[in-house]
Amino acid sequence: MEKAVKYEKVTELALRRGFYFPSAEIYPSTPAGFYEYGPMGAALKRNFIDIWRHLIVKRDEMLELDGTVILPEVIFKYSGHLDSFVDPIVECKKCKTIHRADRLIAEKTKKMIPEALPAKEFDKLLKKYKLKCPCGGAFGNVNKFNMMFSFTVGPRKAEKVSLRPETTQNIYIDFARLFKVSRAKLPIGIAQVGKAFRNEISPRQSLLRTREFTQAEAEIFFNPATVNNFPKFDAIKNYQLKLMRLKKKKAEKIKASDAVKKKIISSKLVAYYLAILQQFYEACGITDVRFREVGKDERAFYAKETWDFEVNTSVGWVECVACNNRGDHDLKSHAKGSKQKMEVMDGTGKVLPHVFELSMGVDRSLYCILEQAFAEEKVKGDTRAVLKLNPKLAPYFAAVFPLVSKDKLPEMAKKVKQGLSCCYTVFYDEGGSIGKRYRRMDEIGTPFCITIDHQTLKDKSVTIRDRDSMKQKRIKIDKLHDFFWK
Repeated sequence: MEKAVKYEKVTELALRRGFYFPSAEIYPSTPAGFYEYGPMGAALKRNFIDIWRHLIVKRDEMLELDGTVILPEVIFKYSGHLDSFVDPIVECKKCKTIHRADRLIAEKTKKMIPEALPAKEFDKLLKKYKLKCPCGGAFGNVNKFNMMFSFTVGPRKAEKVSLRPETTQNIYIDFARLFKVSRAKLPIGIAQVGKAFRNEISPRQSLLRTREFTQAEAEIFFNPATVNNFPKFDAIKNYQLKLMRLKKKKAEKIKASDAVKKKIISSKLVAYYLAILQQFYEACGITDVRFREVGKDERAFYAKETWDFEVNTSVGWVECVACNNRGDHDLKSHAKGSKQKMEVMDGTGKVLPHVFELSMGVDRSLYCILEQAFAEEKVKGDTRAVLKLNPKLAPYFAAVFPLVSKDKLPEMAKKVKQGLSCCYTVFYDEGGSIGKRYRRMDEIGTPFCITIDHQTLKDKSVTIRDRDSMKQKRIKIDKLHDFFWK
């Protein structure tokens, strides 16, 4: 399947089966970059976050926060967002279309262009490569555009606030209180799932670049003097990380212990969190992945070390998680702005913790899951579209069908559904042919279909159909729970 075709087919399936769709789509004037999740998408998203909580948050005994999305502007002054959270934009003098200057140059040169370059440097590059707007018009000068949504609150409109452009700032400003009330010890992780907002210049490719999105953050606070005194590392020391180092053309598998020994990764603590992140995505069925090492000219000014966790898709490598060693930048900045102390006790002395973060884009991760799960297969001269989702991610774990909607089969089918619903999400359907019902469940990724037929009334057995192999077997109703548990 061609790459562009696969993206279009996944998007079409998502729209048709209610995974996601543009917000306020009935109004043609609605701005781009906002998406809604339908019933299937909401269930997939909920299951994805549940697995993240289980394999990252609970596994590491992290604290969890639920912060506000509106924060005072002063926070973003000291975090650096007011000055540095900008995109280089340029306007066409002819058609007035606004473009991202860095993307125009990157598409021309096939090289990564740092967003932080001065505006005048972008002007020089646009001129050097003789770049013009697709309409043929010439460009004006490059300007820096701040992507935050800012406004005021209160009747006097004197209090300046912003929608948070990332969820992480809540964690930093609340760190001192959370550390105290939870009686925590370093290192400690604090996690959060929530909405963030960025006024993107040109949102595109559905869930991959939007103006309102969900993040799942994990911020690990640690003493930089003890990063290699980290017992948890032993559990993953032989695990193979997929690392794409600077100036390398492809990723290579490297044992975590070797990556630390050769100083490819800065410490055991960092290697451990990269490992559990990769394991989480593998558990979700995403295996074509890599950690791409980010150089000094591309990474954030405060980052001492950055690995972008990327997934290979039909539209190229998509960054799903930013993994940054942020040093003490955040706590030091907010201590200065708030005049509050951020040091905590570690052993016998006080220390200002450093931070390593796993900042995950939930929405783009869900797109990657859908794309890697999507397949088309020839079945008896017909084409079957199927989502081969991990059963724990699937919106429905099983579906129950009466073969026909008469002869007391619906009543029996509803009893079977009721018996399973205490432990599993189960869908019931009696409309259309059994073949069409199977196809509908294949398209939304339901792993098992249970059919109640006339033999069921005689011996209390049902037919179970496996989504991936399409094989069927008979099993007694009272053995269904044991079958699914295994």
